[in-house]
Amino acid sequence: MQRALLSVSDKTGIVELAKGLAENGVELISTGGTASLLKENGLQVIGIEDITGFPECLDGRVKTLQPQIHGGILANREIAGHISQADELGIPLIDLVVVNLYPFKQTIARPDVTRQEAIENIDIGGVTLIRAAGKNADHVLLLTDPKDYPAFLEKLYGNSLTKEFAHELALKGFRHTAEYDAMISEYLAAELNDDEMPDTLTLTFEKQQGLRYGENPHQQAAFYRDPGNIKGLLSEAKQLNGKELSYNNIGDASAALEMAREYDEPVVVAVKHANPCGIAIAENVHDAYLKAFAADPQSIFGGIVVLNSQVEANTAEELKKIFLEIIIAPSFSTEALDLLKKKKNLRLLELPQLMEPGRGRPWQMKKVDGGLLIQDLDRVQIDEDTLKVATKREPSDAEWRDLRFAWKVVKHTKSNAIVTAKNGATLGVGGGQTSRVWAVENALSRVESSTEGAVLASDAFFPFADSVELAHKAGITAVIQPGGSVRDQDSIDFCDQHDMTIVFTGIRHFKH
Repeated sequence: MQRALLSVSDKTGIVELAKGLAENGVELISTGGTASLLKENGLQVIGIEDITGFPECLDGRVKTLQPQIHGGILANREIAGHISQADELGIPLIDLVVVNLYPFKQTIARPDVTRQEAIENIDIGGVTLIRAAGKNADHVLLLTDPKDYPAFLEKLYGNSLTKEFAHELALKGFRHTAEYDAMISEYLAAELNDDEMPDTLTLTFEKQQGLRYGENPHQQAAFYRDPGNIKGLLSEAKQLNGKELSYNNIGDASAALEMAREYDEPVVVAVKHANPCGIAIAENVHDAYLKAFAADPQSIFGGIVVLNSQVEANTAEELKKIFLEIIIAPSFSTEALDLLKKKKNLRLLELPQLMEPGRGRPWQMKKVDGGLLIQDLDRVQIDEDTLKVATKREPSDAEWRDLRFAWKVVKHTKSNAIVTAKNGATLGVGGGQTSRVWAVENALSRVESSTEGAVLASDAFFPFADSVELAHKAGITAVIQPGGSVRDQDSIDFCDQHDMTIVFTGIRHFKH
């Protein structure tokens, strides 16, 4: 190794790296601020303009975009014509490129960033250097991550640099530029409010943590975070106690947070296997928790609980009575933390902006065989103007409150889905059934208390009247469902004959 080009935005570790190179007789070429820093630390540096014969210009927009630089990186050392041509043109061969890019992600993460600031932080020359060195990885080494500097120096001092190592670094470089370009395109699309699904889709995620395994011990897994404005989303949660989150924990916690965000009032959501097992609203989260627990004291065992306001000591006393996997809240009082931390394996996640999340991707994504399914997130709410009471009897005020509450729960329950509720709390949840009437039977059979005067929500229409017949036998007085079946009238007629009421939403909430 004879010559290295160093041009970095993130200067972490660059002086130590340069000193190691100099000690091994490597000539240093550098640009702008990087060159100044190295000179300040007593290193001999050749300025980029001394190689190109052309000064940096346009406020630094053009520095390395020169044939004297890229010829030295791209020359194939195994092709004699490349070497002789480089000699004729006075192009010095460059054996190592050390570069990282302008901080575009950090810039756009600022809430007050302007478009001009974002655009100025789109790197051009750095990306080109990375691609050139990566393309010629058989002959040129590429360093884009300061974390790789120590391993590189160890190999350099030990004379053990290999082609395999160079190829690994090149791959890392191409992944870096792919991520960079994806962030730029997503930023520009967001700026234009362009949520259309493009003809080609390039996504980037950053690895947040490796996981012990996936859904099952034989499956490898990791958690990747959205690099966008994700304040208040699960990947931003601060873990205050307990062991590492698992693949299933993260999936269930995400589902629970989506459910909690449906409600403006104090709410507690208990989830098991990504399905609600108890949801309740009340004047405060303490009372809401007692109602949610009472809804299904069996299924909540080993589940996940989300509370949308601070956990105080009295609520913590209740929470610690049973085994829970995770508790998520915007904050915990000091007394509550002291109580809950006594359970060393209980995971406590603090998410201050739980109810005001930042902008993540506006899509739901599902990997399928040979491709990817993408759809808008199901965030549609009831349109009060299009709600239709299909029966002779209008719902009472209490029934209206429970119907609206139950409709939000059924939206997050796996189809076929049925939810029964009363007084702002779920009574029974029947999800994931292959028959709608089985879902009704399931929801009614799991109720811990009386369903007399309760309401029932269905994620899709009833194809027959058998579901409302079962509801009537259980004492259900009001039903909310999309409507749209060719046999809607059968259900309406039955309800009219038995003083029940049906509300049609015109909206279906399948969740597969």
